[in-house]
Parts: sequence; structure tokens; C-alpha cells
Amino acid sequence: MSLHTIWFIIIAFFWCGFFVLEGFDFGVGVLHTVVGRSDIERRIAINTIGPFWDGNEVWLIVAGAATFAAFPSWYATMFSALYLALVLLLVALFGRGVSFEFRGKVSDPKWKATWTWSMAIGSALIPVLIGIALGDLLHGLPINKNHEYTGSFWGLLTPYGIWTGITFLLLSLTSGANFLVLKTRGDLRARSLVASRYASGISVFAVIGFIIWSRVISGGVLPDPVAIFAALAAIGAFVAADQKMPGWAFGASIAAIGASVATIFVDLYSNVMVSSTNSAYNLTVTNASSSSYSLKVMSVVAIITVPLVLFYQGWNYWVFSKRVSAPPQDESEDSLRTLAQSTETPTHAGELQERKT
Repeated sequence: MSLHTIWFIIIAFFWCGFFVLEGFDFGVGVLHTVVGRSDIERRIAINTIGPFWDGNEVWLIVAGAATFAAFPSWYATMFSALYLALVLLLVALFGRGVSFEFRGKVSDPKWKATWTWSMAIGSALIPVLIGIALGDLLHGLPINKNHEYTGSFWGLLTPYGIWTGITFLLLSLTSGANFLVLKTRGDLRARSLVASRYASGISVFAVIGFIIWSRVISGGVLPDPVAIFAALAAIGAFVAADQKMPGWAFGASIAAIGASVATIFVDLYSNVMVSSTNSAYNLTVTNASSSSYSLKVMSVVAIITVPLVLFYQGWNYWVFSKRVSAPPQDESEDSLRTLAQSTETPTHAGELQERKT
């Protein structure tokens, strides 16, 4: 197997890892306004992802950096074509990230409401925008012989791309709801369980439609094994949620979103970006890759650093593996307010971990 093919697989792995790890973060970010009926419940929901969300976003940065280093022509064409969409993505990322820090700084209800909705809207936009971008790679965009995008911003909103974005959002909501079921208790957990059943049920139809549409675009007759696995995982997430098996439901939901992302890259290969103008202008793993020496150096770096990242994130999830709960009811209002402000940020999220009475 050639190095440029290996690096195409590695980049696909980074995108899959990003959605597997960050998908439930997005889901919690949206659902905390739905399943949380009070400020304390919303804080509990936010604190379930407090120790994880910023580390999970590293996968997005690594995916972009790896694309730049391994396939500079792909990076140049894709990022120039998606320039305005990427600006919107950055705004959503900034608004979501800042909301974690700012929401608890002032006790004013309007202030909290502003950052609550900033988190919810940003968390919803990010998977939709990235889904549209990844869907456009397979659907095709107007690219000329110089590998330059010749369309407009509205040309990026292809029907397949929009469906892909919605599918990724629904799968994020499913995994987010299942994560809340695993990490909370009481009424918040009960509402999250209901949200899981609804989101997973709708996701099944979205994933099946996504798979069929992907095969039509790629010219395939039957779905590939990865696509079949994505559909089975989505169905499994719904069945597990309906049977109140949250561990299985969460595992199936993250498998479904990871396999759905992988489906795009499986159908895309050996192209990295399709030209709707002329297939001769497609960017491929061959004509868009870096030199062999660059890919060899990158391979050595990846062999060293990727296991370290995986080890650190695994350790992080193990440390913060317990359920998150509200402070004891007998605490005073002053101490409760102080605790609320201190635990609003991801750094102090562990203080709301399960307490033994």
C-alpha cells in the first residue's frame, strides 16, 4: 500500500475520531436546554462534558493539519472553496467554547440565557457545517483544471451535503442523549432517556437515506460493509435505547456516527475531492499528495504522537468516569452559588462528581 493511500486512511481516521469523541459533546450542548429544566440541571448537563470537550476538539485541528501536510493541493482547494463556510464554523466554535467559561461569570438570568443559547446553537451548527463540507467532497463541486473552485457560497449547499449535515447532527444528538443517561441521575436522566429514544429513532431513517444517497452518487450498486455497519449500529442504538440499555445505546450511537463518516471516505477513494465540472479535474490521492519524503517524516511523527494522545484521552475518561450530580440539598444558598460559579468551567467540572452519602 502506498504512503499517500495510508495517509488518506489516517486522515479519515482523524475525522471519524473527531465525530466519535466530539459528537456526544455536540449533542449534550444542544440538549442541555431541552432536558435541563432548571439552572442546576443545565449546569449538571454541561459539567458532564466539562473535562472532555476541549481535548476532543484537538482531533479537528489534527485532521486539518494532516490534510495540509499530506495533501496540500486538497487542502488549498477545499479550504478556499469552503472559506465562508469555515468562517461560520469558526464563529460557532468560538461561541460554543467561550460559553463554557462565560456562562457562570455573572448571575444575571439574561447573561446566562445568552451563553446558554450560544452553546446550544454553536453545538448544533458545527456538525451540520462539517457534514455539509464532507458531503460536498463526495457530491462534487465546480472545480476547474487548475483545481480552483469556480462556484459561489450558495453552491456549497448541495442537497446531499445538507442531508449529510442533518444526519451528523441527529447522530450527535443520539450519542449526546445516551451520554447524559450514563452520566446523570433522577429527572434529568429520565428526560435524557426519552430524548435518546426519539433522536435514535429519527437517526435510523436519516442514516439509511444517507447510505442510499451516497451509493447513488458514488455509482455503487450495493452498500459497502462500512455503510451496512453504520445502518446496523444506528438500528442497534434505537433498540438499546428503547430497551433502556444506555451503555449499549451509547456504544452503538458512537459506532454509527464513526461508520457514517467513514462511509464518505470509502466512497470517495481514490479521489479526495470530486469536480462536478469535469471528472478529469478531480483531486486524487496521487495528484494532491506531498512528496514521499514528507509523508515518511509525517508517518514517524504519527507513530509516536497518536498513541500518546489516545492514552491521555483514555486516562481522562477513566478519571472522570463517575456520574455527575447536584450539590447536597442542605448546602446554603451562598455556598451553592459559589459552587455553581466554580463548576461552570470545564477545569472544575470534577467537583460535581458523584458523592457518597
